[in-house]
Amino acid sequence: MTELISHTLEVPGCVLHYDVREAEGTTEPILLLIGSPMDASGFTALARHFADRTVVTYDPRGSARSTRTDDAAESTPDLHADDLHRLIDAVGGGPVDLFASSGGAVNALALVARHPEQVRTLVAHEPPAAQVLPDREQALAAIADIRRTYDREGLGPAMVKFFAFANHQGEVPADFADRPMQNPADFGLPAEDDGVRGDVMFEQNLMTCTHYEPDFEALRAAPTRIVLGVGAESEGQMARRAGEAIAERLGIKPVIFPSNHGGFLDDALGTPGDPDNFAVTLRETLAG
Repeated sequence: MTELISHTLEVPGCVLHYDVREAEGTTEPILLLIGSPMDASGFTALARHFADRTVVTYDPRGSARSTRTDDAAESTPDLHADDLHRLIDAVGGGPVDLFASSGGAVNALALVARHPEQVRTLVAHEPPAAQVLPDREQALAAIADIRRTYDREGLGPAMVKFFAFANHQGEVPADFADRPMQNPADFGLPAEDDGVRGDVMFEQNLMTCTHYEPDFEALRAAPTRIVLGVGAESEGQMARRAGEAIAERLGIKPVIFPSNHGGFLDDALGTPGDPDNFAVTLRETLAG
């Protein structure tokens, strides 16, 4: 595997950490792999399949090694997009090829809307932009309830509600927040509130990411080739439905990727996907 070299980049309000796997002799653009709130470690398995290309991964602000230096409570997609803009400048200015997962896909859409010249191809995989859904009011109400649960009861109960919401198939019913909640202990999560707050997903990104509405006019005008990816096993789930809705608004067909929302993950992080076949589909998609 290509040697990984870590770097830091000071941006307003944060010191970003990013990793470069340099491929000698390649003529392909840099391949940037991003998530949110997932950090660089989530892309280890996928990066192995692109040893013939220079691959860059990073920890978004507030995640893992990327320590915030401001006192802001939340990070918006536009703020993440500015971080990515500065990161691409730091590694050569682009245009890069960009694979973006989940909240990272929302941030990448914001980046392309603002700096399309920096991205040749964007593959946005299951962006959870609930704002674009026909049942947006119910979905956003359920998300707001997850955030209130985190503020009131802590990580375990909020995570249980998040799992139920993320895995729900079909339109979100109006009474979703009132449904009985499973015991956090059944998921190996703490049932008691330890009083700790500041979680990178629940506190910093949940509301801003899901409430973001892409700038469709700017995306349609961008020279960037934009691909929306959705998981073969995610049918009916909010993130896949949002990806399909964005693709429809852009007048394109989504590409089906193997496995689930985290299809590029191996068994080192949570529920494993199918990284080998996921990488094949990504390579074919990037080739156009």
